[in-house]
Amino acid sequence: MFIIGAAALWGTAGTVGAFAPDSATPLSIAAARLVIGGLLLAFLAGGTIAATRAAPLPMISTAIAAAAYQACFFWSVSRTGVAVGTVVALGSGPVFTGLITWFADRRRPSGRWLAATSAAVLGCVVLTLGGAVGEVDPAGVLIALLAGLVYAFYAVVAAHMIAKGVPSSTMMGVMFGGAGVVMLPVLALSDLSWLGEPSGLAVAGYLGCATTALACFLYGRGLRSTPVATASTLTLAEPGVAAVLGVAVLGERLGAVSWAGMALLGVSLALLAVRRST
Repeated sequence: MFIIGAAALWGTAGTVGAFAPDSATPLSIAAARLVIGGLLLAFLAGGTIAATRAAPLPMISTAIAAAAYQACFFWSVSRTGVAVGTVVALGSGPVFTGLITWFADRRRPSGRWLAATSAAVLGCVVLTLGGAVGEVDPAGVLIALLAGLVYAFYAVVAAHMIAKGVPSSTMMGVMFGGAGVVMLPVLALSDLSWLGEPSGLAVAGYLGCATTALACFLYGRGLRSTPVATASTLTLAEPGVAAVLGVAVLGERLGAVSWAGMALLGVSLALLAVRRST
């Protein structure tokens, strides 16, 4: 439930971002979100970051990877469109996570995970694309796949560090605080005039505090007791929440095919989230 709660918060980002001033670009919004949320996580982790005896290289690598994910995601969206870029990046993440976990831990994914993940990815594709795909740019798809791979890398490393005893709050503080520092130049080079408007400041504050700091705190807590491959699949709740909010708040419409995809996604996540009775 911690993981699904984090995914639900991430799913609100698109709806809230729609209320940003017209001068705000997607990249500047993402940079502001990561800088605010990441530095807040690092501040809250405080002395635990300095006190931890974990190997610094793996932790630093996750920070670079988290920042790289943002760059790859928005680069892919600019090349092949929001729908295709989103579904490839989000849909490939759980697959790459399962493969990396299999390779690193020498533990084959369960049949339940394979079935639920396959159905969830299919549901995500149907929900997002709604049965209609426009022009697809191969380079954009490859960059989106790279985003999914980068996400899988930092998720697996973070899970392993938490399993070794690093507090989840410390891990999230290092990972996203470091990513915020990496994104500072991007934010500094962006047009920040939109942050001077009340709506812009409110959007940036919510995205940073709720969809980054709070969501990543919940995600880290969830990783304490949830296998990372399972956690990665559960984050596919994000596009479902985003779609519902788009309909309820922004007045968007979903066709029957998209609703069917949402139903498949929901059933798949429920299958994975509910533990079998012992």
